Amino acid sequence: MSYSYELPFDKLWHGNRLTQGWIVSGTTRFSTGLPVTIMENDDHGLIGDTSTGPNGNTVDEPVFTPGKLLQETDPRKGGLYFNKSLFSPEPIGQIGNSPRRFFHGPGINNWDMALLKDLRLTESKSLQFRGEFFNAFNHAQFNTPNGNFLNTAFGTVTSAGAPRIGQVALKFIF
Repeated sequence: MSYSYELPFDKLWHGNRLTQGWIVSGTTRFSTGLPVTIMENDDHGLIGDTSTGPNGNTVDEPVFTPGKLLQETDPRKGGLYFNKSLFSPEPIGQIGNSPRRFFHGPGINNWDMALLKDLRLTESKSLQFRGEFFNAFNHAQFNTPNGNFLNTAFGTVTSAGAPRIGQVALKFIF
């Protein structure tokens, strides 16, 4: 969602150069996370599938036991995103039953906002003061958790998007 709203300061107080031209604008995004790719980087299935899967990995999957998959822990504190105890190694000579991508990682809740002040100099020229914030509310934007069964980080989120970033600018419009 994109938006732009001119603040009504000139209606609350007498309209003058100080109270006119204040604008709040932004872009807000909410979305589900990307699918978590479950894989087991070995050839326990003995089908000779080395380097044929995503990212040059094998296409083997671990064995999945149904149960409560998503954890209640906070990824910021090093907790698991999903319950890795539901996964076990595939037996030698057999294919694992885990679906490749059957649940999503953390979603996105992002607010990029700006506060602008237009100062009209002449009919065709103006000066614009801008204060912009990306991820304005500093909400953690976690990346997809590790889905490689043989990796020690399996089930954990190991990275996140950028924190709040702010910048100010002065723009001459003619």
